[in-house]
Amino acid sequence: MADTRINLVIADDQQLVRAGFSLILGAQPDITVVGEAADGVECIDLARRLRPDVVLADIRMPRLDGLEVVRQLAGPDAARPTNVVLITTFDQDDYVRTGLRSGACGFLLKDASPGLLVEAVRAAARGDALVSPAVTVRLLRRLEETERGPASADPATAGLSERELGIVRLVAVGRTNQEICDELFLSLSTVKTYLARIQAKLAARNRVEIAAWAWEHGVVRPAR
Repeated sequence: MADTRINLVIADDQQLVRAGFSLILGAQPDITVVGEAADGVECIDLARRLRPDVVLADIRMPRLDGLEVVRQLAGPDAARPTNVVLITTFDQDDYVRTGLRSGACGFLLKDASPGLLVEAVRAAARGDALVSPAVTVRLLRRLEETERGPASADPATAGLSERELGIVRLVAVGRTNQEICDELFLSLSTVKTYLARIQAKLAARNRVEIAAWAWEHGVVRPAR
């Protein structure tokens, strides 16, 4: 069982928030909080020294913000990439796309339920990704209002089949693999095969980048 434990570093400039996250996550049988940081510089130092499986980082922190933490720990220039889950608040939606494009493998709102917080950390440790449905809907609305222009590409140019596009749409609105199975009446192994094929066609590292592609190319739109 020891090999299945998730070592976690939490970074937030508010001590009370760090304590709350630590209490929730540290109570899980498979998660160990190995370090806490009050700013981005301390977070990067801890992550490089402790080599955690996951870093949970706030976006707005002193010295270095969460976006820079992602770039340094999970970006293309990172020597040993670390799984980073970013936390935001409703007034920080402008940072979502930058964080995801920089390599974040999860995005949550600070008022997310404890269950969603735990699942985001577990998903990141598996190399998967989880984006808060509330973040997804707000981002979709923002993109639809500000970025529906002629530059949007035809999804067909990515070589995706209709079935693959259907799965992309579900990923983009926050569906888990099991929810995709249930909705499309597919087996879990089949969904995973489709996702691997989609990632290859889009040159996406994870399901978050699949969702980002869908948002940017108008494959999905928020419900009115």
